[in-house]
Amino acid sequence: MSSSAPAARIAVIGGGAVGGLIAAFAREAGHDVTLCLRAPLEELTLSTDGEVLRPALHFVTAPGQVDRHDWVFLTTKAQDTEGATGWLEALCGPGTVVAVVQNGIDHAERVAPLLPDGAEALPALAYMAVERVAPGRIVHHFSSELHVPEGPSAKRLEALLAGSRLTVRSVTDFRTAAWRKLFTNVAANPLTALLKQRMHILDDEEMRSRAEEILTEALAVAQAEGARVGEDDVRRALRANLAVGPDGGTSTFYDRLAGRPMEHEHITGAVVRAADRHGVPVPLNRLLLTMLRAADRELREG
Repeated sequence: MSSSAPAARIAVIGGGAVGGLIAAFAREAGHDVTLCLRAPLEELTLSTDGEVLRPALHFVTAPGQVDRHDWVFLTTKAQDTEGATGWLEALCGPGTVVAVVQNGIDHAERVAPLLPDGAEALPALAYMAVERVAPGRIVHHFSSELHVPEGPSAKRLEALLAGSRLTVRSVTDFRTAAWRKLFTNVAANPLTALLKQRMHILDDEEMRSRAEEILTEALAVAQAEGARVGEDDVRRALRANLAVGPDGGTSTFYDRLAGRPMEHEHITGAVVRAADRHGVPVPLNRLLLTMLRAADRELREG
């Protein structure tokens, strides 16, 4: 499988589930791919569609080991963005596009201040069910889409990944798209993480009702923020959660299970902060945020 675009130099910051998948599929498409990591890695494997890929990647662990690249995919958790500053300074120059593949609703605002002049932050929403089961071992369950705001950089990204297993979709209203994506995380992520249970918890009718109430609060906030969303989006998010399957999980669930800091401030926290800006009551999301902060403190102090 090869891309119709000329081979490009691509750097992926972060070797987690999403970063590993993007790196593997970009390499399969014929690009020169460097994976920027905190800890050394000898090999990355990606289990997908009944096969195991072992892409020939460059593995680096320090910004001093890299130079300018054409494309950078920032796939660290949102709370680790500032920790990638050294990588961004080393990898980016005029014309470099940084695809910010993170959860939340303020991708560009988080990253743009960290970039050198002439580099561009391109927000990207990841629709992919993928899990890191061990360092360097990634399991892809289904879906591999990136949704980005329409424009010249979106067209370039589409060309870059044309013919690969990564699908790029341009969206005209990215604010609305970002809130719709957040809806898929707002109920499922905190519930699975706090209960330490996989998506089967949403098979329970009472739990599904609570998830709908959490989402309905977020819907009011999104509308106050100017997103064009409605009750259909709440139902669509719940269907998407259920489609993951009972044995699936969420990124926040996987982080808590592995003892890693969680990204609740950029999911539930984003809802609560926006609610405060507009005076929208969100008691359920506020309670979840308090509980997630307590759980996260335990992880960090442990």
